[in-house]
Amino acid sequence: MSQTSPSRPSNETTAETGLARFGDPLVLVLTIGFVIAFIGLSLWDMDRVADGIGTGFAWTARVLGSYFQAFLLLTFFIGIGVALSPAARATVGDLERPEMSTFKWLSIIMCTLLAGGGVFFAAGEPVYHFLVTPPAFDTEAGTAEAVAGALAQSFMHWGFLAWAVLGSLTAVVLAYAHYIKGQPLRPRTLLYPVFGERIMRGWFGGVVDSFCVIAVVAGTVGPIGFLATQLSFGLSELFGVPATFATQLGILAFLGVIYITSAVTGVHRGIQWLSRFNVLLAIAIGAVIFIFGPTLFLANAYVQGMGTYVSSFFTMATMTAETAPGWWMQWWTVFFFAWFIGYAPLMAVFVARISRGRTIRQMILAVAVMAPIATTIWFTLLGGSGIHYQLNGVFDLAEPLNNFQFDVATLTVAQALPGGTWMAAAILLLTLIFVATTGDSMSYSIAMVGSGHDAPHPLIRAFWGGVMAVMAAMLLYMGSGQISVLQQFIVITAIPVSLILLPSLWTGPKTAYAMARAQKLLPED
Repeated sequence: MSQTSPSRPSNETTAETGLARFGDPLVLVLTIGFVIAFIGLSLWDMDRVADGIGTGFAWTARVLGSYFQAFLLLTFFIGIGVALSPAARATVGDLERPEMSTFKWLSIIMCTLLAGGGVFFAAGEPVYHFLVTPPAFDTEAGTAEAVAGALAQSFMHWGFLAWAVLGSLTAVVLAYAHYIKGQPLRPRTLLYPVFGERIMRGWFGGVVDSFCVIAVVAGTVGPIGFLATQLSFGLSELFGVPATFATQLGILAFLGVIYITSAVTGVHRGIQWLSRFNVLLAIAIGAVIFIFGPTLFLANAYVQGMGTYVSSFFTMATMTAETAPGWWMQWWTVFFFAWFIGYAPLMAVFVARISRGRTIRQMILAVAVMAPIATTIWFTLLGGSGIHYQLNGVFDLAEPLNNFQFDVATLTVAQALPGGTWMAAAILLLTLIFVATTGDSMSYSIAMVGSGHDAPHPLIRAFWGGVMAVMAAMLLYMGSGQISVLQQFIVITAIPVSLILLPSLWTGPKTAYAMARAQKLLPED
């Protein structure tokens, strides 16, 4: 196999000049136009914007929830089928050995995909399901019998199905089109096996890319904004720093500097270093929690929770508004599944970009199996500890969680952990870096979409990182409620994005076999 690929520039600073740096002008106009329109309409009539998006959000959850659930189920099982097939021996990027070490590669994957919200919900969501029994179970809320179901429901939202849609079949399609056919790493390339060259040129391809970029901007600005409120609240509770807009603005500026610097320095420097540091910090915090916290309870809870997750997998995955309260499906399962769908095209772009030299089997199993298992462990350490302390009367999170105040839940659980204030400060730092790793990877991915190649100019990466930081700051100025509205909007964008992803259910396996044949690992038809 060759050591180089003609589709990859020789270094990460290779760039075009002038406005051509930003690639397709339609993508730039539509995406920036969305940002300006959302902020402008919010300033003009915030309530009308919130009501309109809320109505669309509720309709999408009610009418298309089952479609989203079926799509995630099919993606996971077809993806696992591809990973177990003979074609899975094919190598992404046609390299003899990977571009980066396994630990660095897995660190980037974990930090990029989990940070979009997992760290924000890890402490509070299991406790919420412990206090409000999910509709798939009939255990009495707040009792020892409710522990397994609470963790299992959290695993369903952040487990195999969520991760598989973010970078399994879609990453295979992109890898084949990019590294074998020489097509750019753009969302429109997912439709290349269906439409051929027509989708790569003209306005339709630009609209496809724009929908996917808008979905990621909406999904990334939310965690960035929520982090500012969470850290502001934490600094106020721990160190007496006033929880004002000025504090939030300072946090946003600091965060922006971190993730923009990381994105500018590139995959092999800033993004890799930040992700590796974050994973090591998470491992250290997790070890302290497990060793000095409620060790036996956490071990038993994980085994029981994973067992319940597997045994009740299809019950939870196929629960609909007909068999569960409509509000519950809207704000939990359907919300999360639609959120992951909205993220999926650009996440797949990034996974394909960093996986050169990995086999298809390694890429799918890392994203759809190994990363979800690591996520369930993290949810058990934080959320399971929260359940333990709630069960034993150390604190009561019923009121804040019923009001969806997950920043309060995270800090409360963190302060109850071994180390108290210092552990809380460490978890806040970890959350900051987790969100930064989403900011840098998504800035890089959006820049790839805009520029049309996998080494976009540093100015493009900085530009998109700055756009998201400024948007978060302006929405926080209006109130954190407007960031929640933006989060709901990603559920609406999941409608067109899901149609872009849909062909991967059959083109994914086909392109995997085509890649294997191109590398002479399988005989020609």
